[in-house]
Amino acid sequence: MAERYNIKETESKWRKIWADKKSFEVTEDTSKPKAYVLAMLPYPSGRIHVGHVRNYTLSDVVARYKRANGYNVLNPMGWDALGLPAENAAMERGTHPADWTYQNIAQMKAQLLSMGLAIDWSREVATCAPEYYKHEQKMFIEFYKKGLAYRRESVVNWDPVDNTVLANEQVVDGKGWRTGAPVERRTLNQWFFKITQYADELLEAIKTLDRWPEKVRIMQENWIGKSQGLQFKCKIENTNETIEFFTTRADTMFGPTFTAMAPDHPLAKKLCEGKPGWAEFVRQCQAGGTSEAAIEQAEKIGFDTGYFVTHPMDPSIRLPLYAANFILMDYGTGAIFGCPAHDQRDYDFAKKYKLPIKLVVQPEGKEVDFEKGPSLEPGIMVNSDFINGMPNKEGHKAVIKRMEEIGAGKGVTKYRLRDWGISRQRYWGCPVPMIHCQSCGIVPVPDKDLPVVLPKDINYDAPGNPLDRHPTWKHTTCPKCSKPSVRETDTCDTFFESSWYFLRYLDPKNEGEAFSSNASKYWMPVDQYIGGVEHAVLHLLYSRFFMRALRDCGYQVPDEPFTGLFTQGMVTHATFKDKDGKWIYPAEAEQDEKGNWVKSDDKSPVTLGRIEKMSKSKKNVIDPDDILNTYGADAARLFILSDSPPERDLEWTEAGIEGAWRYINRLWRALQDDLPKLKGGDKPKSFSKEASELRVKTHKTAKGVADDIQAFVMNKAVAKIRELTNAMESFEPKDDADAWALREAWEMLLPCINPMTPHLAEEMWADLGHKTLLTDIAWPKVDESLLVADTVTLAVQVNGKLRATITLPAGAGQKEAEAAAMAEDGVKRALDGLAVKKVIVVPNKIVNIVAAA
Repeated sequence: MAERYNIKETESKWRKIWADKKSFEVTEDTSKPKAYVLAMLPYPSGRIHVGHVRNYTLSDVVARYKRANGYNVLNPMGWDALGLPAENAAMERGTHPADWTYQNIAQMKAQLLSMGLAIDWSREVATCAPEYYKHEQKMFIEFYKKGLAYRRESVVNWDPVDNTVLANEQVVDGKGWRTGAPVERRTLNQWFFKITQYADELLEAIKTLDRWPEKVRIMQENWIGKSQGLQFKCKIENTNETIEFFTTRADTMFGPTFTAMAPDHPLAKKLCEGKPGWAEFVRQCQAGGTSEAAIEQAEKIGFDTGYFVTHPMDPSIRLPLYAANFILMDYGTGAIFGCPAHDQRDYDFAKKYKLPIKLVVQPEGKEVDFEKGPSLEPGIMVNSDFINGMPNKEGHKAVIKRMEEIGAGKGVTKYRLRDWGISRQRYWGCPVPMIHCQSCGIVPVPDKDLPVVLPKDINYDAPGNPLDRHPTWKHTTCPKCSKPSVRETDTCDTFFESSWYFLRYLDPKNEGEAFSSNASKYWMPVDQYIGGVEHAVLHLLYSRFFMRALRDCGYQVPDEPFTGLFTQGMVTHATFKDKDGKWIYPAEAEQDEKGNWVKSDDKSPVTLGRIEKMSKSKKNVIDPDDILNTYGADAARLFILSDSPPERDLEWTEAGIEGAWRYINRLWRALQDDLPKLKGGDKPKSFSKEASELRVKTHKTAKGVADDIQAFVMNKAVAKIRELTNAMESFEPKDDADAWALREAWEMLLPCINPMTPHLAEEMWADLGHKTLLTDIAWPKVDESLLVADTVTLAVQVNGKLRATITLPAGAGQKEAEAAAMAEDGVKRALDGLAVKKVIVVPNKIVNIVAAA
């Protein structure tokens, strides 16, 4: 029996060799095809988690596979290092955000290094470094000059505890995602990027992203939200005012029973200020978030303005005008024609305020009961003047046509997509490179003065933005007139940094520009991008916008940043219930000597409960350091890859990681036992039946593993490797040709398993006597002749039920297949007392016998 495999010593040895030889550092090499493989960069929170292990293992398998197939592979790493969490953590610990961040980066880098990832660390970037955000400040100024960055008043989500603006996605159930404080609506001057300018281009280009998951493309389409509708103006009775509406349901033009506008609509204040109850209504509206989701979930409330609107197609129809909390000022025109019969929000509002409900779209063959809810189905127009009897889609077109003919409105295209609000009122972000001068207005910081660096001497003695309170930092002079001026104290949303970081990897040491044109031409776009589906909308959409904005500012970039996208599932862990029915987490449970799960403190029995996402707050996180120190990186990688398809959630189990560890030891021992039996030299002229079968299995495995990696079914690839391992272990060479076949199997197996367990594969490759690193070896060359099966196995069914299987020469004819099937005992028993009516043979697949009494 071979000695025990020393995992720690072996893995450490090979990591040092790869680092010393700079095995994974690359430069542009036009003699090779390129492959840019990228996993989403992590936020340096202090420790990596098992989700990181899964994400970076998947990208590493792809990178190593591409490298073995002759590609010049760029596989870089960096840190998404700015943002509110770092600032809050620093405040809690009484330290500086930079110190906290760089300490975490050092910790997490050491953990990632221990995974044996094929990363080019020479290209490492941290987005909090001034040498990084210097370039994005230049981009900001270029966007500003191009009209793609601008400043305006906007209603925002305000967290009263963190004293900062929150993105809509950071408002959860009307509360701040971090503080849990009820969010308020405030009107502030904010900086925006004009992403809406590219709405149509971004939408159309989704069709070209054929290597993206369908669900992500649909999410992007829905977020952009293109809709065709009718825009029109109506007179407000007893005033000189008109109000403009937009509807995507022109077919329901004769169904409204009320109209409503956003609380922050310019006319709302003009018509309602000073009226009893108005101030309280506004206060209630400001207490909720500004996102569509927050407004959708909130109770519908309204304020009757006392005014009426005249219908543009029938002046006899007078509709009451409300202000309502469920209308967004920055969608459409900020005002709606309320049709409660055919819209859920309008219905909820009408029911609350006892407004009429008028049916105008009659679903075919179905009665409508408005006590149960609105009718949202298509149908035939009723109660609708000249469009009565039309299908509602035709009615939609007819109304728009008529409104255009009478000059009362026009058909328009609108988008759900809003311009990207990037202002944040916090310290730890990229400073907006603008200066406010009382004489000159807003003036960009000159290029020679970039970067505008964050001051180090800050304090958190008071809530709010430390930059706004800093005694000297914000005070400067105007670059145009030299008069005293102040810097912009807002910092950028951290999505800014992550929208272009993949470009900085191309040329990270370039001080003069963000990246060179030559580097971009060679490496971009990213060929394979890997990350969580939680980034399917904003990060990906903003990155796609950035490519177009940079392109229009003269940068050499492709329109699309990521050719291929893969979104992996989450890592979950089982929870338990104690004897009282209380949920407890894995950290509070253990197995007793009989293998039963019990509580760690009192050893009382627990039962397996639900499966949950790993989360620090839930105390169910498995520390990767514990895994790596106990089982080694290869075992962790193997379990991550083998236990579940990558796109699905992975349930973390101790049994799973232990099984991977045992397999690694078993594989290593198998080679040590086989080494004396192996034979090299020229390929023998003939092989025994057993050796031929092993060779077929070996070459099929190499081909199958390659196909599975490319298809992102790594679990299937691992299964094929295990099957080949089993065949090799049961193979006992009897002559030199057998020994040669066994060595061939080992020399093809190790490159196949190298992307999954690189330390083990390198060690065993060296054990075979090779001096060249396995990481520099090409993927095994497959003998195509061995992939063609000599025989095939066919299923035999009688009346649709499987009764036997038969093995025949590949390509056997119908008569041969039928005779073999009829000779099977199981078939004879099934046909006893029956007459054969028909025999259907699908060559090389199935024989189906139809029989009856």
